[in-house]
Amino acid sequence: MKTATATNSKGVPRPEYPRMQFRREASWTNLNGTWDFAIDRTGSARERGIVGKKELFDRKIVVPFCPESELSGIGDVDFMDDVWYRREVTFPAAWAGKRILLHFDGVDFLSECWLDGVPVFSHNGGSAPFVLDVTRFARPGERQVLVVHAHDDVRGKMQGGGKQSLGFFSKGCHYTRVTGIWKTVWAEAVHPQGLASCRVTPNFDTSEVVLEPRFLSCGAGDRFRAVVRAGRKVVAERETPVAQGAPVCIAVPDARAWSPSDPFLYDLELSVVRGGEEIDRVESYFAMRKVACEDGRILLNGKPVFLRFVLDQGFYPDGVWTAPSDAALKADIERSLAMGFNGARLHQKVFDDRWHYWADRLGYLTWAEYPSWGFDAAAPEAQRNFLEEWTAVVAALRDHPSIIGWTPLNESTVNNGFGGWKDGWAWADPDDPKLEAYRRLVRTAVAATRAIDPTRPVNDSSGWIHVETDLWTVHSYRATPGEQRKWLFPKSGDRTVAANVPGVEPPHDGQPVVLDEWGGFKYLLPEDRKGDAGWGYNGLNLTEENAFLSRIGDQTALFAGLKKLAGWCYTQLTDVEQEQNGVYTYDRRPKADPAKLAAVFGAKPKWSAW
Repeated sequence: MKTATATNSKGVPRPEYPRMQFRREASWTNLNGTWDFAIDRTGSARERGIVGKKELFDRKIVVPFCPESELSGIGDVDFMDDVWYRREVTFPAAWAGKRILLHFDGVDFLSECWLDGVPVFSHNGGSAPFVLDVTRFARPGERQVLVVHAHDDVRGKMQGGGKQSLGFFSKGCHYTRVTGIWKTVWAEAVHPQGLASCRVTPNFDTSEVVLEPRFLSCGAGDRFRAVVRAGRKVVAERETPVAQGAPVCIAVPDARAWSPSDPFLYDLELSVVRGGEEIDRVESYFAMRKVACEDGRILLNGKPVFLRFVLDQGFYPDGVWTAPSDAALKADIERSLAMGFNGARLHQKVFDDRWHYWADRLGYLTWAEYPSWGFDAAAPEAQRNFLEEWTAVVAALRDHPSIIGWTPLNESTVNNGFGGWKDGWAWADPDDPKLEAYRRLVRTAVAATRAIDPTRPVNDSSGWIHVETDLWTVHSYRATPGEQRKWLFPKSGDRTVAANVPGVEPPHDGQPVVLDEWGGFKYLLPEDRKGDAGWGYNGLNLTEENAFLSRIGDQTALFAGLKKLAGWCYTQLTDVEQEQNGVYTYDRRPKADPAKLAAVFGAKPKWSAW
């Protein structure tokens, strides 16, 4: 089943406004579409003067799709460490006198930008959005040439690649690579004294919302105004003098809580006012909700919630990391809800901001994660790259109410350069000097995450090795409930809760225990059972729908009865290439009756409010 790519009347793919919590829809332009393109396999294009030579761009590519994807028009899946993009842009003449900001929502990995041959900026990081102030280089009303270079050495161990394959072929749980631009490119015009950002933090207990505005610069006598609406009704407003980062507290009377059963969002209008007139206006939204951990439970708005998550890797058959349309982003969440899940662990990828917008609107709980696989956790350059980008990701996404936890790392032992497997356990040598370097990195990442966002728990490393964590997560792919019960809560010696790496991790200290990877049962629809059709966990190859339902239901029933378990995450939502253990196929066909799967995935303990 080929997915449809959404375009607007001008044929621009992914035309929707990309950042729903900070919208200026009256003064922006979408730069997606057809660009000139060149693959530089020898790394010589710069020396050959490609920045100023259109003739060296020998292909066309459709942005924002990576060149490995079908939707890009390229479909080249070989390694390409360097790629180049070129297009002509004309910023509207009406933008003269304003700050012109050029946004890249995702470029993997190191990127550089030129405007009319003049270097503008460089950026490290493949997943975090970044913005370039090109005011000094832009000539509104005139045609200019924009060139972008992306360097992406996924095999060099200095950057996280997530599930991108380090070999030519996809294999196991490693898939097609993503190079260069893979999210929307856009530009906007802003008043020189307009808003640069505004952090929005709800105080659920006091029915207030705290705003922390930052401005491009502060004009004498300017005022900051905030208006809170519930639908069309104004429920609160506040106006204060402009001041960088100064908190502005607004009482929200009779506040309506956001939850999975009632995902109510307040609209928020932010403006800078001068002499009674608006010089800048931004539209946003927020939710009144609170996340906490207490007595081994995860609490939402003071009530315990049992996590029934699904592992979502965010891959698409013809877009790889990039969804073909905004509707496709929303549809995946709706598919998950239809199967009985109340949220997702967003696995080894930083999801599209629009995806989080739909999660906010649909009441879908999530853990946000960094694509940490592939970098050497003991190498200083890799550490710097990781910390720089992870903190940018947290800062960019922290206002989304649907995100209830952060996961900087995944399965650190095996995938970050030390340790391995021993007697069925993840393992690391306690005397390995890399281990202490890793621990230091984790402590720094956790401290930085908490500093940027103290309102959510941090899962330091999903699976293993825990160092300092608010959530005790374990991965356990077991075929039967008995095996799962023994693994999770063995009650032997001093180990009453699963220790991922015995002798290396600190002891469990009362954190909520979450089985955040389990299942992975391979079951194919009859029409897909051809030849070597991929793999799943536990060596199972189920052939009957009832057997598939029973394997899942036996374990979800167990989990609902385990008093010490705070939730789980099933692997996975969809098949991805050769890993065929989803509840949907890669092209999103359900593998069993959604109502029947919803019944088994919906099993929860009586104490859970949702």
